[in-house]
Amino acid sequence: MILRNHETTLQINGEILSFQARHTDTLLFVLREKLGLTGAKPGCLNGDCGACTIDVDGEPMKSCLMLAIEAANKKVTTVEGLKNAPIQKQFMERFAFQCGYCTPGFIMNCHSLIQKHPDATDIVIKEWLESNICRCTGYKEIEDAIKAALPYYKHV
Repeated sequence: MILRNHETTLQINGEILSFQARHTDTLLFVLREKLGLTGAKPGCLNGDCGACTIDVDGEPMKSCLMLAIEAANKKVTTVEGLKNAPIQKQFMERFAFQCGYCTPGFIMNCHSLIQKHPDATDIVIKEWLESNICRCTGYKEIEDAIKAALPYYKHV
């Protein structure tokens, strides 16, 4: 069986983008290889690490587990689409990263967390951070970045 490319159109970061893809292509592959959006990172490629986290219709999603065609008729936001959101600024100000490889996935997960829980407690923050792995640093600075960003999201 030959897998052929098909014209696919998705809404990504507020733009309608068309590209050629196979029905078996993951959203992570399409974002990086077809569209040049390299913020979502390949890590484990099985949904464990969270380096590939993006936002799909307001929900954090691991793009390595989602087929590109599943994103049809949905709003996809990558870290490139946040455009200096408060959580990004707080990650920088609080040094909530070391090597930076996992940072885009953490930022996307934290952005979704704050959107859903603008009054997030320490317990909620810790629960949400369980979906992402950082091998370089502790999570204290990431928690601090979330807490510092919370007030900015309450007024959005």
